Amino acid sequence: MISREDCLELDAADGLAFARARFALPEGVIYLDGNSLGALPRRTASRVADTVTREWGERLIRSWNDAGDKTGGWIDAPAKIGARIARLVGAAADEVIVTDTVSVDVFKLAAAALALRPGRRVIVTEAGNFPTDVYVLQGLAALTGIELRIVPRADIAAALDESVALLLLTQTHYRTGAVHDMAALTAAAHAAGALACWDLSHSTGAIAVALDATEADMAVGCGYKFLNGGPGAPAFVYVARRHHDRLSQPLTGWMGHAAPFAFEGDYRPGGGVARMLSGTPGMLGMAALGAGVATFDGIDMAAAAAKSRALGDLMLDLVEQRCPEIGIACPRHNRGAQVSLSHDNAYEICQALIGRGVIGDFRTPDVIRFGFPALYVRYADIWDAVEYLSRVLASGEWREARFAVRGAVT
Repeated sequence: MISREDCLELDAADGLAFARARFALPEGVIYLDGNSLGALPRRTASRVADTVTREWGERLIRSWNDAGDKTGGWIDAPAKIGARIARLVGAAADEVIVTDTVSVDVFKLAAAALALRPGRRVIVTEAGNFPTDVYVLQGLAALTGIELRIVPRADIAAALDESVALLLLTQTHYRTGAVHDMAALTAAAHAAGALACWDLSHSTGAIAVALDATEADMAVGCGYKFLNGGPGAPAFVYVARRHHDRLSQPLTGWMGHAAPFAFEGDYRPGGGVARMLSGTPGMLGMAALGAGVATFDGIDMAAAAAKSRALGDLMLDLVEQRCPEIGIACPRHNRGAQVSLSHDNAYEICQALIGRGVIGDFRTPDVIRFGFPALYVRYADIWDAVEYLSRVLASGEWREARFAVRGAVT
C-alpha cells in the first residue's frame, strides 16, 4: 500500500516543485482540473493590470508600437508569445502565432489545407473527436461540399486514400487522455498524399510535443488549459515553414495583410505564419496568456511530462487499491496528463468531491476527469484526493440531492 508519507517523500525529491510558487492556489483546495482551465499564475493580475492602467490608460494608442517597457508593442504580441509557445511544441519560433480561438483556427487551417491539396475533397477525422473540431468541419463541409469522413480510431490509417486532403486529429483525447502516435499517423497521411493537422489542446504544456520532428503540417492549440492563459485565452496556430509561401486561409482580415496600415483595396497575404492572423488581437487576453506561458520559463517539457505521467500512475494505483467500485476509463500507458475514471453516478460523485475541495470535472455519460499539470500538482495532492474519494464512496454522501443538480458547465 502507498502511504501519504511515501507521497511527501516524492514531493521532497521533485525537481519541479519550485514551479508551484508561480501560482496563486487557494487554501484548502486540491485543484486537479488544469486540463480544463489552468490555475491562476501569480504574475497574471499585475501583468493585466499594467496593460490596463499603464499601457492603455497612460500610453493609450502609442502602445500598439511601444508599450513603454521591454515587452515591445502590442502589435508584436501574437508573434512574440507564439515564439515562446513554439519551444513547448517542438517548433521553430516563426512557425507559431497566437490568434483567435481553437474553433476559428480549426476552420482556417482546414480550409488552408484544402487549398494546398486542390482536387482532393475529403477530410478524415476520428469518431469521438472533441466536438468543436467535428462541428467546425461539418460547417466547412456544408459550405464547400467536401466530404467529412469520420472513422473509428482503429480505422484511421485505412481511411487515408488518394481522395483525402487532410487528416485532422486531436493528439490527446479529451475524454480518455489516450495519445495518438503523431509521427506514425502523420507519415500515413503523407504516404497518401494528404496533410496532417493536429489539435494540441490537451497536449501543449502537458506532454512533450515534436511538431517539426514528426513532420506535422499544421496544428492548433488552446491557451487556457495547461498554458494557464485564463478563461477564453487566445489560441495558437502552427504551420510548418515549408508551407508558408503557398498558405492561404479564408478569413483574410486586415491583420493578416502584408501591410495592414497601407489600407489597400485588395488583400495581399502577410509573410509566413502571420498570414493566419485575421482581426485585431485582444490585448488583455494576450497579456494574461503571456503570463501563463511564462510559467514554463526554465521548465524542461520532458521532465514535466514524466512527472504528469507519474502523478497519473499514482492515482490509478491508489484508486485500484482503495476504490474498487470505480472504473478506469483511460489507458494505463500512452496517456496524456490526465486520468479518467468511470462510475454510473460519476456526476454526483464529482460534485461531492468538489464539495470537499477536490476539483475535477465530469464528461458525459459517466466519466470523472482529473488533470495533472506538473508545475503545481503535488504527489500528496493525489493521495489526499483519493482519500476524499474513498470517503465520498464509503459515506454515500454523493446521493444527497444537491449533488445531482446539474450546472450549465460540467
